[in-house]
Amino acid sequence: MIKMFFQKDIETMSRKQLEELQLERLKWTVDYCYKNVPFYTKKLDEAGVTADKIKSLDDIKYIPPTTKADLRDNYPFGLFAKPMKEIVRIHASSGTTGKPTVVGYTKADIDVWSEGAARAICAAGGTKDDTIHVSYGYGLFTGGLGLHYGAEKLGATALPVSSGNTNRQIQLLQDFGSDIICCTPSYAMFIGETIRDMGIDPKSLKVRAGIFGAEPWTEEMRQNIQNTLGIKAYDIYGLSEIAGPGVAYECEAQTGMHINEDHFIAEIIDPDTEEVLPIGSKGELVFTAIDKEAFPLLRYRTKDICVLKREKCSCGRTHVKMSKPMGRSDDMLIIRGVNVFPSQIETVLMQQGYPANYQIIVDRVNNNDTFEILVEMMPAMFSDSLAKIAEAEKALVGALKNMLGIAAKVRLVAPKSITRSEGKAVRVIDKRKLY
Repeated sequence: MIKMFFQKDIETMSRKQLEELQLERLKWTVDYCYKNVPFYTKKLDEAGVTADKIKSLDDIKYIPPTTKADLRDNYPFGLFAKPMKEIVRIHASSGTTGKPTVVGYTKADIDVWSEGAARAICAAGGTKDDTIHVSYGYGLFTGGLGLHYGAEKLGATALPVSSGNTNRQIQLLQDFGSDIICCTPSYAMFIGETIRDMGIDPKSLKVRAGIFGAEPWTEEMRQNIQNTLGIKAYDIYGLSEIAGPGVAYECEAQTGMHINEDHFIAEIIDPDTEEVLPIGSKGELVFTAIDKEAFPLLRYRTKDICVLKREKCSCGRTHVKMSKPMGRSDDMLIIRGVNVFPSQIETVLMQQGYPANYQIIVDRVNNNDTFEILVEMMPAMFSDSLAKIAEAEKALVGALKNMLGIAAKVRLVAPKSITRSEGKAVRVIDKRKLY
């Protein structure tokens, strides 16, 4: 395979050059945040940190971390560093209270994000002569537009199929001769199984690679996808708060995702003490975006648990690698690519007059996530008719979908029937074995 780069001089930059660039941009970002975001003015003043005090990359540890709670407290636009007239796009992801995490982009920010996605496509063997079949959802979710703009930045043909209507997806793969498919890994598996069930030989399709992310997936699932579709499956990482897909991406080695270190500084911290851990340690991933205009973030705690690796890569890229996330330091679940917090479910139950006695059961059946919520009824409800219980379940399904943005199966159960440990209900049972 010919090694492909979108910006080879940057992607293969020496460690010394890369760190010099990072330090310069970090100082700029600290100063920029101080001058343009009141939240950071106060936070940096309290910590006694100024751009002048940042003498080396190690000094980043003196900057207080930013959390998702900070984003929630400044909803919707309190952390924007640019006026709305300079914001060309807004994306959002689900938050713990039902209010989304809101992120703004200037034209320059979109260009940076597009570059990252273009690098990812190149690392998967993509060229300007390819057609990129984008089956991520389009909208406030960053997946679809991220890979779409990355394809266009590369000069390839973007095919904005979006998600769903699997038979049509397969028809387009056949008729349009798409070269690379981008979607969630579980949807890739479903497409592969549908192709098999339709009696289509995967070898008859032109598609040779897939770029999959937005949800946790295992190495076993990668092999399954590769075998079912006859392609090479690459991982990609992003998060709405920093940038969508393209913050980090896999190369042909498939041994971790290269982080675009010219745009982001990555750290691993102890999630309890916030102590910075050495390279190779397992801990919580923290990102600082060092050239963002609209929504700069200093030391954002992702809650993803992973490891950073800096050994030489066979692809020639010098940027640090992150492992697949190995879990979360909070209680967030990613179900069908959607962030789900138990606290959101509690909010809905209490609004609907139920006690916060529930249990979430998540599984992966035939490579698709199943999502069921058991809810204890009030004693008065327990004597009601089956028809009334079914009606109550239906109402909860609707209320939960409005909050979560994803459908769950709801089952009302008898009072005090959910197993408790030391007086507390076991809130989440995740049977997917993702990590």
